Amino acid sequence: MENVTGKYLALSGGVGGAKLALGLSHVLTAEQLLVVANTGDDFEHMGLTICPDIDTLIYTLSDHNNKELGWGRDDESWQFMQACEELGLETWFQLGDKDLALHVYRARCLADGMSLSEVTRELCRRFNIATPIVPMSDDSVRTRVETSTGTLAFQEYFVKHRCAPVVKTIEYSGTDEADLSPDFLRLLQDPELQAVIICPSNPFLSIQPILSLPGLVSKLKELDKPIIVVSPIVEGQALKGPTAKMMQELNMECDVYGIAECYKDIANAMVIDHKDSGYVEKIEALGIKVCVSNIIMQSLQDRIDLAREVVQFSKQVYAGYR
Repeated sequence: MENVTGKYLALSGGVGGAKLALGLSHVLTAEQLLVVANTGDDFEHMGLTICPDIDTLIYTLSDHNNKELGWGRDDESWQFMQACEELGLETWFQLGDKDLALHVYRARCLADGMSLSEVTRELCRRFNIATPIVPMSDDSVRTRVETSTGTLAFQEYFVKHRCAPVVKTIEYSGTDEADLSPDFLRLLQDPELQAVIICPSNPFLSIQPILSLPGLVSKLKELDKPIIVVSPIVEGQALKGPTAKMMQELNMECDVYGIAECYKDIANAMVIDHKDSGYVEKIEALGIKVCVSNIIMQSLQDRIDLAREVVQFSKQVYAGYR
């Protein structure tokens, strides 16, 4: 571990965010880092509560992620889905046999009265993950996408329709009644908090559901600490998923400046790729300090190197507040 002081809060979606979260787990101790997972993607399927972003973080930080598919578990088998197909059941959302076991375990725990935070903590223990992963809320929040073909639940848009419909607006149902998960709120109030890191996840589908929780934006503005966005866009292309496509459909600038504008109300720092260094002056005109780095994480070492740079950058920004 690095010789780093303070505590860090990372807001993450699935695959892209999990890459940086893994790097951060190599740079920071378990006592220093809390990873908050988006749960707007969660849904009920086949009688089970599926939490894709939580599970991607668990599989990635435990080195059990399917590195070929980019989602799900390693060394997976698909006999359950084959049997479902033979029975005429819906198979558009693929559940591998190992992955299914996790969902059954979660369903049993939730039925026994455990909160989603408690279930996730137990799953981390069983997967030997030291870094705590927590849901953004223990309450139900569901992302719904208004598209050219009608309103779709998130997984229908993302998986069943493969993000093909044109996006018009996005709604985060349930946020009015949702509370921040206990560990999430506790760290926000911790004087040792050094920085909040927004991982390179889709702003609309992964991060905005978190930011939509009541009072969170106000809490972030009051922190007077670094809030660092790691761009999910390089040269106008998304590192993963439909971010660029959605920005175009929502009539936004499809580049790192467009990402900076998404977060300008809360962010005071941003990490962008060397290929986008020409945007530094334009972004800093928004009042956002910029660090230029390699943000394309192809290897474990790339993830660790970027995490180290983000943490070092946060210290520089933090010093400006003292």
